[in-house]
Amino acid sequence: MILGDFNDLEVVREVDFGLYLTSDDGDLLLPRKYVEPGTQIGDVVRVFVYRDSEDRLIATNLEPFARVGQFAALTVRDVTSTGAFLDWGLEKDLLLPYRNQRRNLRPGERATVFVYLDDTSDRIVASAKWEWFLSSDPFPGKVGDAAELFVAEETDLGYKMLVDGTHQGLIYHNEVFKPLRLGDVHTGYIRAIRPDGKLDLSLQQLGYDEARAQADTLLEALRAAPDGRLPLGDKSLADDVYRRLGMSKKIFKKALGALYKQGLVDLAPEHTQLRG
Repeated sequence: MILGDFNDLEVVREVDFGLYLTSDDGDLLLPRKYVEPGTQIGDVVRVFVYRDSEDRLIATNLEPFARVGQFAALTVRDVTSTGAFLDWGLEKDLLLPYRNQRRNLRPGERATVFVYLDDTSDRIVASAKWEWFLSSDPFPGKVGDAAELFVAEETDLGYKMLVDGTHQGLIYHNEVFKPLRLGDVHTGYIRAIRPDGKLDLSLQQLGYDEARAQADTLLEALRAAPDGRLPLGDKSLADDVYRRLGMSKKIFKKALGALYKQGLVDLAPEHTQLRG
C-alpha cells in the first residue's frame, strides 16, 4: 500500500460506520459517507490513503488537490503553534510545519508547496521550499520547445515557474501579457537555458514561428469581424491588442506583417482591413 496515493484495496468486513479494507499495513477504515452504493465484501475499491487526526490510516474516495510527490498551490485554512494547515481537498487539512515555511503565513493566503512523506513521523506534510524537490539533472529539452508551466511564485523580476514538474524557470514581467495566478498551468516555451540550469521562459512561441501561429488567430478574428475590419493597428495600445486577441503588441505586429506580405490585409495606424 502507498500512503498519500490511490490504492486498489479489498473490502474485508462491514461495520455500522463504514467498511474495512485490507492492506499490507493492516486493515483500514473507509468511512460510511465515502462508500459507493452497492459495494460488498470482496469488492476491490480505489481509495486514497492518508492518516486521520489521530494518525490512524484511513481511506477516502475524495480526490486530493495533490498527492505525495506532487506540487500544488494550496490555501491556508489555519495557523497554529505547529505550523500552517492547508486545504488539500480532504477532511483533514495538510500540515505545513514552520521549518518548511519561507515566511509566516496567514489564513486565506495561497502558497506553492511540495507534498511528501516525512521519514521520521511517517506523516504526509508539505514544504513551501519547493525548489529543494526539483531535479538536479540538466533540463532535457532545448530552446524553443513547448513545456507545461505551473505558476509557482511572483517575484520582483517576474514569475517563477515549475517547468514540466521537474525544473525551475522564470518569465519576466515585461513578457507577461495576461493575468497569472498562483497554481495556474499554461503551455509555454523555453526561451533560454542558463549556465546554472535555470530556464528563461515565454508564454508565446518564439520568433517568426510564433508570428505565423498568431497570424492564423488574427486572420480568424478578421473574418469574424463586421465587414472584415478590426479596430486594431500599428498604433493601437498593447492593452487593447491583448484584450481583443490575447497576444502581445510585438507579436501582433509580426502577425500583421505576415498577413500583409501574403496580400490578405490592408493596414492603417488604428485598424486592419481584410481584403475581399
